[in-house]
Amino acid sequence: MKPRILGRVILKALNSFPAIVVTGPRQSGKTTLLKNLFSKTHRFVTLEDPDVRIRAREDPLNFLDQYKPPVIIDEIQYVPELMAGAQ
Repeated sequence: MKPRILGRVILKALNSFPAIVVTGPRQSGKTTLLKNLFSKTHRFVTLEDPDVRIRAREDPLNFLDQYKPPVIIDEIQYVPELMAGAQ
């Protein structure tokens, strides 16, 4: 994969912020970029699966407790309650 400028920006942002949000249009490579940057250091959880999404929505705090940081939560827009619970 060709190195992306955004990759450097994300790495720099993580030096200052404990959490970041990567947004953009569908199918633009956000997930691929994050997997390439963090596959060896971060756990990856996706909320695309309806069963996982239901568990996250029903009990956001316990859902977050399942995953030791650092974690990447893909498709978090499906369960915005997780962003409030991550504070």
